[in-house]
Amino acid sequence: QVQLVESGGGLVQAVDSLRLSCRTSDRTFGSWSMGWFRQAPGQEREFVASCDWSCDHTYYSDGVRGRFFISRENWANTVYLQMNKLKPEDTGIYYCAAQVYTGLSHSDARSYTFWGQGTQVTVSS
Repeated sequence: QVQLVESGGGLVQAVDSLRLSCRTSDRTFGSWSMGWFRQAPGQEREFVASCDWSCDHTYYSDGVRGRFFISRENWANTVYLQMNKLKPEDTGIYYCAAQVYTGLSHSDARSYTFWGQGTQVTVSS
């Protein structure tokens, strides 16, 4: 069974930075597109960022573009989310997800096959 394990969440103040990591032991990681989603209390899960197998192509939601950056190291089976200039509205549980099948929407959670357990990010004002 494929496991994705996130780390790097925590409690920070507004305008601080955090870097989330998501690692798997699955050797087919390098062929997957990867995405980050988040869910705030009482809200639906929403798309944050994604990239293709090499991160030559990246996608961001309007709310994080220019502040968050997705990257990956395929040799380490790891994808990252660098989050800068954090805002209180960035608070939520952040999930990484793997898109195994190609040609699907990068922002639709239903396009992703495997999910991590999530890591909490809390931004205080």
